Amino acid sequence: MASILAFAGSNSSTSINYELVKYTVSLVRDIPVQMLNMADCPFPMFSVDLEREKGFSNSLVELSKDIKNADGLILSVNEHNGNPSAYFKNLIDWLSRLELKYMAGTKVLLMSTSPGRAGGSHSLTKIEGTLPRFGAEIVSTFSLPSFNQTFSLEEKQITDAGLRDEHQQALDTFLKTL
Repeated sequence: MASILAFAGSNSSTSINYELVKYTVSLVRDIPVQMLNMADCPFPMFSVDLEREKGFSNSLVELSKDIKNADGLILSVNEHNGNPSAYFKNLIDWLSRLELKYMAGTKVLLMSTSPGRAGGSHSLTKIEGTLPRFGAEIVSTFSLPSFNQTFSLEEKQITDAGLRDEHQQALDTFLKTL
């Protein structure tokens, strides 16, 4: 049976991208999903000196194993100034040093959201071009614009019907590949 790993590329305790991941996971049926809250996963800033002196943390090795063991990955990346967050870029750097093709054979539903109208699409586009270098297969993408107007934290769902349908279509496309 297929399995899915799900997390946001943010280490914020109030991550709206994590809220989008939780919503997405709530729609998955009949496939086991492991969710990670990256706010619980601190990693030091990557440097070759630190890698040489201390090696790889147990939490990094475990995350790499979780990615390898999953058939699919639901990932929502945040955006800082039009780029992926320093946290997520740092995570990619660490994982790729552990093993370059750490996502080999992994199908990915790549998402993003932000309070702005672009919905984190700049970050999404950059990560969509980056992850295949590590073996990922981006199956579908979804960007949720204007999070505070299009998502209800109280109802835990996308409130705009058109965006909700677009999201469901991206999820369905991803699930069909598992």
